[in-house]
Amino acid sequence: MKKKRISIIMFGLYMTVLLRITVFRSSFSLYSLFQKGTLNLTLFADYLPLLYQGRWLRFLYLFVGNIVWFIPFGAFWYGIGIRRDMRRILLLGFLFSLTIETLQFVFGTGVTELDDLILNTFGVWVGAKLCQICLKIFGLSQEKGR
Repeated sequence: MKKKRISIIMFGLYMTVLLRITVFRSSFSLYSLFQKGTLNLTLFADYLPLLYQGRWLRFLYLFVGNIVWFIPFGAFWYGIGIRRDMRRILLLGFLFSLTIETLQFVFGTGVTELDDLILNTFGVWVGAKLCQICLKIFGLSQEKGR
């Protein structure tokens, strides 16, 4: 029970940091509601120019970062054992990512992008899969028929 409590506290800290870097940035202001939001629905429109310009580090930071920041989300929900159904975990991750993207648009603190939804949800899947593999390796899996 103590491990679960520590996991929940760590997850809360993770969520706080994630929301701070994605939504509640220094540019956050209630005074600019719906005024500065940017919407980009073209897949990977911001990534391709970085590749063409040879800005590999910036590309990796943005592309891989969108995946890596959501790995703990998937690992937590799988590891805590509340929802070990991968579809539910992916749906939770997708909805959380959609919430972040929507808040970025509303508060004008980032570019709301379709590819972020895809990469973030992929990160959730990676986290859940890594947790699933680790639990199996260490013989801690409690899955029943999934």
